[in-house]
Amino acid sequence: MKIQLKLTLLWVFMMAIVCVQAQVVTDFDELYAQELLKPGTPAPDFQLNNPDGKTVKFSEFAKGKYVVIDFWASWCPDCRKDLPEIIRLYRKFHKNGVEFLGVSFDIDKEKWTDYIAKSGAPYPQVTELKRMNQSDVAKAYGVRWIPSVYLIGPDGKVLVSTVLSYKIEKKLYELFEEPKPLSISGTDENLTLDGSKGKLAAVLHKPELQPGQRCDLVVLCHGLNCDHNFELMHRIEKQLQAEGFATLAFDFNGHGKSEGRFSEMTIPNEIEDLEQVLAYAQDLRFVRNIALVGHSQGAIVAAMVAGNHDEDIKAVVLLSPASSVRDDIARGNLFGIDFNPLDPPDSLVLHNGIAIGGRYLKTALRLPIFETSAKYHGNACVIQGNGDRLVPFTCGERFHQLWENSEYYELEYYDHNFTNCIYRPVEIVADYLSRTFKPR
Repeated sequence: MKIQLKLTLLWVFMMAIVCVQAQVVTDFDELYAQELLKPGTPAPDFQLNNPDGKTVKFSEFAKGKYVVIDFWASWCPDCRKDLPEIIRLYRKFHKNGVEFLGVSFDIDKEKWTDYIAKSGAPYPQVTELKRMNQSDVAKAYGVRWIPSVYLIGPDGKVLVSTVLSYKIEKKLYELFEEPKPLSISGTDENLTLDGSKGKLAAVLHKPELQPGQRCDLVVLCHGLNCDHNFELMHRIEKQLQAEGFATLAFDFNGHGKSEGRFSEMTIPNEIEDLEQVLAYAQDLRFVRNIALVGHSQGAIVAAMVAGNHDEDIKAVVLLSPASSVRDDIARGNLFGIDFNPLDPPDSLVLHNGIAIGGRYLKTALRLPIFETSAKYHGNACVIQGNGDRLVPFTCGERFHQLWENSEYYELEYYDHNFTNCIYRPVEIVADYLSRTFKPR
């Protein structure tokens, strides 16, 4: 009874730690968007001049359309960093009828127009040539910080007001992409594959193929304490299927529907799991090339297996690679829980009550993550959020430096699971693999 009480108190204490840690993740809108117009507010009309001196009346420009207004200035470092994101959104959503308008607080016309040309911004730009604190349009829209971005609906009312452009992106995805059902052809087959601790539950998707036709297959590796249906990985899986890839998603030992006990799971035996899955995939006659996509701990496993099977893997995509696990264990703090790294416990109870075994701690402490991964020389893509509070974004940077042929995407303010706008990493993965396997 006393032992049970101690475990209960420990669980409550760890939950408190987790809640405190979650509170330190700042939403910058809470600091800098307090005076922006709230959703549902009619967007004030204004008239400003474009670089040619012609007047643009907002109510006429925006009538019956979705409009993104980007308040910025060429002298603003944060604006210059965010501008490529706004341009990317324009190129993605303008085809859906979304208009974009840049409103600048530059006071030097030549510097303003020069930067527009340098940035390649393809949408209309206007200005008062006044500082932000002297601007009538800034006052009307409550802009006290730049960049500030609005999404206005066809009814002329504010839908989103924010200093974080990913919130605009998320809303645009919800409006124009999410309602579209993915066109997926082919068949799904539930499998049981051999793994390090028994049978692994897996799902193989095979697209419709002509007799003798082959296709590329992507193996998906989920993170710690979830399964292949984890939302991020599931969305990637379905998007790749829509792009014509075969996919093989599975649960590591001790996870989901696979055999094995979570307390006996280690990164080395997850590597063994993936190597067994890879061997199965290589025997499929319809498979041409194989790629690995992994998130968090699954990304570490994918990277190390790629290093051990350099010639067998065409491409690797890592999302939030949790390579800091070795350093975390070395300093005696894993997931916010302290322990003695010189005398690791037999088990470490996580905030959800599930225990990681002592062997996990001991094997991860000596894990040659980068030494093994460095043996991979193929195509690679690394995606990391710099707002990740579980894995430092420097982990992603190191893989990018390690792999000469890699692309690196550092997503501003994104967390470990990319919940800010989950559509963005899904798009990056699908685009990267499509370019890699099917060069345009």
